[in-house]
Amino acid sequence: MSATASPGIVVWFTGLPASGKSTLAARVRDRLPERAILLDSDELRDALATQRYDAADRDAFYATVGKLAALLAHQGHVVLVAATAARRAHRDAARALAPRFVEVHVATPLAECEARDVKGLYARARRGDAPTLPGIGVAFEPPTHPDVTARGGHDDAAVEQIVAACRRDRHPAT
Repeated sequence: MSATASPGIVVWFTGLPASGKSTLAARVRDRLPERAILLDSDELRDALATQRYDAADRDAFYATVGKLAALLAHQGHVVLVAATAARRAHRDAARALAPRFVEVHVATPLAECEARDVKGLYARARRGDAPTLPGIGVAFEPPTHPDVTARGGHDDAAVEQIVAACRRDRHPAT
């Protein structure tokens, strides 16, 4: 990053599984004139070959994601992280590493998340086959003071707020 370039930012989209985090993050990415980096937890789990979901594995996974996002943000990038990070401690640790951090709570009701769950995670959790699913088997700790609250992945007002936060203090694209 040059001396005149502004620092990057990490925007963390948190919410229950199937709440619309990835959809909202992609919509924000598409609105930014500069190239933003989207780190989607499903894709990262595949890339990092981490498919276990016990507490220790989640702690390690979210610590890695937070460090990666901060590394990229310190290089001046806009980093959009679509990841449940059910524990506040995961998001607080990521916030501590980032040069700028925006926490977005995709506050979709559990019933709506279950109804639109294309992966069948909630059905598996209800059968006992996915006992650590946030919102069913383990608690989801919503942000106490999110920077932005979105009502699902198609919340236009939230997209505008997030884009504005990403552009704040950044130089216009040349």
